[in-house]
Amino acid sequence: MADSHTDNVTWLTQEAYDRLKAELEYLSGPGRTDIAKKIEAAREEGDLRENGGYHAAKEEQGKMEGRILQLRQLLDNAKVGEAPRTEGVVGPGMTVTIRFEGDDEEVTFLLASREESGAPIDVYSPKSPLGAAINGKKIGEKATYTMPNGRQNTVEILLAVPYVGN
Repeated sequence: MADSHTDNVTWLTQEAYDRLKAELEYLSGPGRTDIAKKIEAAREEGDLRENGGYHAAKEEQGKMEGRILQLRQLLDNAKVGEAPRTEGVVGPGMTVTIRFEGDDEEVTFLLASREESGAPIDVYSPKSPLGAAINGKKIGEKATYTMPNGRQNTVEILLAVPYVGN
């Protein structure tokens, strides 16, 4: 059974946390000031109904505010450092190798937050259908999950080791 206390936790490296915090500080400060200036300059051009620059700036403002909310929520629920991990058991912060049923090809990836996308290997979120299905599984176990197209897919866990970076 999943620990509900850790379900909403996003494990981040110090580097990822610092990068996201800097992005939030920029967007909340200078970013907001810049977009307000763009909106004001476009507003001064006259009729807002046919002012493409105004509408583009307002849309940009909306996207930026959405990103600010996303970053705040992510950082509020983030834990910096290493996720608790046990070699041989799939979990966040683990390098995982799987084989899809009926296929000889092996796939290796890092199971971690998408915010760790600077990793030199592919990153799969623990909240994705595949990530959720394999989380907690041991080497040799199989997991079945539903793909976005509605079809079922089964994978076998071949390896689960702590991610060590480059």
